[in-house]
Amino acid sequence: MTHPLFRDDAYLRTCDAEVVDINDRGGLILDRTIFYATGGGQPGDTGYLELDGGERLDIAATVYDSDRTTIIHVPVEGSPLPEIGAKVVAHLDWQRRYHMMRVHTALHLLSVALPFPVTGGQISEGEGRLDFDMGDTQLDKEDIKARLADLVAGDHEVTTEWITDEELDAKPDLVKTMSVKPPRGSGRVRLVRIGADVDLQPCGGTHVTRTSEIGTVELGKSEKKGKQNRRVRIRLVD
Repeated sequence: MTHPLFRDDAYLRTCDAEVVDINDRGGLILDRTIFYATGGGQPGDTGYLELDGGERLDIAATVYDSDRTTIIHVPVEGSPLPEIGAKVVAHLDWQRRYHMMRVHTALHLLSVALPFPVTGGQISEGEGRLDFDMGDTQLDKEDIKARLADLVAGDHEVTTEWITDEELDAKPDLVKTMSVKPPRGSGRVRLVRIGADVDLQPCGGTHVTRTSEIGTVELGKSEKKGKQNRRVRIRLVD
């Protein structure tokens, strides 16, 4: 099991680590990491590992193993691999990650501005989208944009807390997403809270600490996806 430092501090850009295993496809397993692994619509982090001799090992992707607790750092194809037990320093592609953090938090606010069940979502660098089960409800893009801007400008604090699986089962209304299930397996579930009462939902992703960090958000194209679903896109202006 890899200790996911990003869950406690999403702003860490480097960390010391040890290579504890290498899988049969050349994926590196570290004892601890700042690299977020693909999940919940958020892509895994990229960056590089600095080896003992100063060599740089670029990481092309970060994913979970089938057990969902082991994080695999996927090197660029053809890279020479360190030995098991090697000490490394992990360096995050911070600009890419920070864009993801801002978009992810903005999507949580979008789910507040549009209070409908979420059927899907995706995050990328600088933009993202949510799919809503909203039937024939008409979208007023200017109204949604204004509501989203007000939420961002409110400078609400973004914090995390934990509840047990049993507590989540007793509060099913916390789960907004119909297709993506909350991250379980450890007996407890991480919640992301925005403000005192703006939003609270299960989420394993990385977020900014205040909504004002998101900056200006624009609404992109919206489109119908089937009879019930409407896809709404957002993008960071910068």
